[in-house]
Amino acid sequence: MVRAIVRTWLIGSLLMAAPAFAQERTVRLYDGPAPGSEGWTYPEHVVDSGDQRIIHNVRDPELSVYPADPDAAGGAAAIILPGGGLRVLGVGEDTRALIARLNAHGISAVLLKYRILQVDADAPPPRGPAPGSLPPVEIVNGNANPARGNAAMDEVLRLAVDDAETAMRYVRKHAAEWNVDPRRVGMIGTSAGGGVAFGALLSGDPETRPDYIVSNFGPALQDVAIAADAPPLFLAVDADHGPVTDGILALHDIWSAADVPVELHVYDVPASAMTVSLWGDRLMAWLEEQGFLTAAETRGE
Repeated sequence: MVRAIVRTWLIGSLLMAAPAFAQERTVRLYDGPAPGSEGWTYPEHVVDSGDQRIIHNVRDPELSVYPADPDAAGGAAAIILPGGGLRVLGVGEDTRALIARLNAHGISAVLLKYRILQVDADAPPPRGPAPGSLPPVEIVNGNANPARGNAAMDEVLRLAVDDAETAMRYVRKHAAEWNVDPRRVGMIGTSAGGGVAFGALLSGDPETRPDYIVSNFGPALQDVAIAADAPPLFLAVDADHGPVTDGILALHDIWSAADVPVELHVYDVPASAMTVSLWGDRLMAWLEEQGFLTAAETRGE
């Protein structure tokens, strides 16, 4: 059983220019209104700030598909789940860099725009914790959800997980079109997107279970219990992110106790520096070590 714990202490981050990539299509996740949110009325809107796009009030989930070049495709795919605390979705330059890096290694990428909390755009924004601080959270069974017991947030998490599971079904159904092996489809989540990925695993549905999970400072948002057949896990987090860091450490311990492959990287950088340029090289090496960059027939399956 391969397992590694790597704590990397760096100052600053390296910048990498992302190569161009081609988007094949964007598709609606559901044929009609998304089940469970048919009554939502606030319109989706987008705010562009620098290289970051902030999406509000998603009620019509979409998949944006970026297949690897057929000549380079190795059969693996990744569903990308952006972060934003289940209140917004942040999609920017780092997302594009991640997609480009995956495609360059023969991995098809599918970006999921999942449902998030509905907020009246004309109302004053809710007051959160001061910048750079997070309220303390008791980590129980790997659960680092800061909004436990909040009915609205619990419902949004459930719907976001439904979207992730539906996305997995879609990718596996269309796998042959993108030269993808349906047994090598994982999820890569950032911040709350990591929590959504863990939710898809914890639902227990084998049809929607990811084959691997990558979480970039995204702890679980519900209690975690796994068996020895759980998928391998890659974790990256900044050292001083309060309950987020604690939650990631707890997940490492849970995977380790179950004797499931898990790799952890803790970086001494601000959260804004937790970009793919920092941890992407090691992720690609890990995916290769776990067999996701190798054709299935060469792995004896």
